[in-house]
Amino acid sequence: MAASLIDIRKRIASTKKTSQITSAMQMVSASKLIRAEQKVRGYQLYAAKIREIVTHLASSQLSFLEEHGRKVSGNQDLIDFHDMLIERPVKKTGYLIVSSDKGLAGGYNTSILKATKQMFATDHESKNDYVVLSVGGAVADDLKKNGIEVPFEIRDLGDQPAFEEVRDIVMKAVEMYRNGDFDELYVCYNHHVNALISEYRAEKMLPLTDLDSHEAVGYAVEYLFEPTKEDILEILLPQYAESLIYGAIIDAKASEHAARMTAMKSATDNATNIISDLTIKYNQVRQTAITQEITEIVGGASALED
Repeated sequence: MAASLIDIRKRIASTKKTSQITSAMQMVSASKLIRAEQKVRGYQLYAAKIREIVTHLASSQLSFLEEHGRKVSGNQDLIDFHDMLIERPVKKTGYLIVSSDKGLAGGYNTSILKATKQMFATDHESKNDYVVLSVGGAVADDLKKNGIEVPFEIRDLGDQPAFEEVRDIVMKAVEMYRNGDFDELYVCYNHHVNALISEYRAEKMLPLTDLDSHEAVGYAVEYLFEPTKEDILEILLPQYAESLIYGAIIDAKASEHAARMTAMKSATDNATNIISDLTIKYNQVRQTAITQEITEIVGGASALED
């Protein structure tokens, strides 16, 4: 019985130490989440402004494309329009999948992997129909185990990644699209809704079909361009596409911090419940031991009297 009491005390002490660790990790993740949300809000202001400028500059092209359709086939008049605005016949699809490198984030990586695999199975007949790029190693490692090639990936991103950290893969994705390695690009990630909720997204980034010429209506300022408007668009449109991809990556980072914070809170709560149950069990065992000792003493005294 004494050994049982010692074992229970050891388990309580060990669980308390684990609880302290998970509680500290929860607070760290909460702090990182706050900074990540601030970064996302700052990006949204930038994204809104650059979208306004791009839409204004490309308004004449967008108006024509919206009127005649964005498909290249059957309309040779479109050959002078920027290739990032035009839909090509889709022979191959590109996917940039954003996951984490580390664990202890609950079902964060599992949900991304499950949804992505389901999308591949539904939308494609063969592995040759798509190209996968990866940010983070969790999903990339699993896809490789299943025979899916990942030709370009980056790992070990910081908690608040700057554009310089993801520049290579972002520019690579845009370059591969423009070179014809794939005909459309989707970024797959968990979108951060709030600290408790995230939702899987497969967001189409290329071609830039979401730009609407009507957004430029009422734009009060006209500019003289040097060099030409087309030359400026040649630089600005790829940068705009790169900024959209970067925005998805930092959004995914915020979702990762939220998932890790929630997972650590759940672990801390579970540890607290285990400590409570073990304490009750300890008291019960201790009470049983005391009762047994009293019974043995009383029994011994009665034997002496006899």
